[in-house]
Amino acid sequence: MTRVNRRVLSLLAGPLLLAACGDSGGSDTTAAPATTEATGTTTAAEMVPVRLQLQWFAQSQFAGYYAAKAEGYYADEGLDVSILEGGVDIVPQTVVATGAAEFGLAWVPKALVSNEQGAGIVNIGQVFQRSPTLQISFKSKGIESVEDFAGKRIGTWGFGNEFEILAALNQAGLDPDTDVTIVQQGFDMLQMLPAAAGGTGEIDAAQAMVYNEYAQVLETVNPDTGELYTPDDLNVINYNDVGTAMLQDGIWVSRDWLAQEGNEDVSVKFLRASFRGWIFCRDNPTECVDIVLAAGPTLGKSHMTWQLNEISALIWPSPLGIGVMDQTLWDQTIEVAVSQKILTAAPAADSFRSDLAEKAISDIAEETAGAGWTRTTVELLEGGK
Repeated sequence: MTRVNRRVLSLLAGPLLLAACGDSGGSDTTAAPATTEATGTTTAAEMVPVRLQLQWFAQSQFAGYYAAKAEGYYADEGLDVSILEGGVDIVPQTVVATGAAEFGLAWVPKALVSNEQGAGIVNIGQVFQRSPTLQISFKSKGIESVEDFAGKRIGTWGFGNEFEILAALNQAGLDPDTDVTIVQQGFDMLQMLPAAAGGTGEIDAAQAMVYNEYAQVLETVNPDTGELYTPDDLNVINYNDVGTAMLQDGIWVSRDWLAQEGNEDVSVKFLRASFRGWIFCRDNPTECVDIVLAAGPTLGKSHMTWQLNEISALIWPSPLGIGVMDQTLWDQTIEVAVSQKILTAAPAADSFRSDLAEKAISDIAEETAGAGWTRTTVELLEGGK
């Protein structure tokens, strides 16, 4: 089936049109930074100011960018990078399209929906190689597959986060309008947790990111045991396994900005420094978590450590090198988005480009594919402390 819940999609995707507050201030970010002839170093006054718009508040999801700033990698490239935190009402691709930031992080399907609405942005670096989206439920609910969603209350945050879920429902032959009850979910897991654990229990299967909300459940005391919940208490549906996973957390810029003289060079420098930041976090996770904690996340050290571990699993390995788009993964994202009418048509072939990322990694001394990376074991503490 190719039907989607058009009412829900329209309602939830509406905020894609919102523009975040901000003004580019008319600053010129196109010129390459000057260097002093005597030392070859860039002075503070000569640094090129650019802004990176995140999707959410400070957390390990964005660790590589915070590390690139803290370790001086952006400064090494002559860039003065301001990291702009996100929020519920901030749409990074719109921020980029309106010139309020030079770089923004966004999911591929969300950004392409915005492009159909005239955003005019292009993906220049695809950091995540896998989707982190899960649907989780307590085993007592008996939900082991998408087909088991029938008759159940299925949570989603909306704002474009529902695309993988809607595609999975339609792939399973379920009509989102009649076969399930779509529930607008808060950005926590309280609607899934039982009352005895401080929740409401109104959602049978909740949307969760493997690096965030899934951990929030595992940081909660099970009232039946007095111990933290464990993975054995849960059924987890991974959209990578279902086949409707879509690429997330790409780096996007405005086509018009990129076309201005000097901005391809600025982009390569930004990518190179950012990739070095992610490599630093891969190879120095403890130090990287400390950098994230200094940025003031709302959850604590054990949660940020879990999050970085899982974020690294979304990035590594990157067989073509970090940030270089995998055409097969792009094609899967587009196929799902078009077949489920999330996009009206396949986007133009130049909606992404890998040449800038390839140029960036060509000058990185460290290994850029992460073939040998493996997860570590992280002990979660109550409340993510």
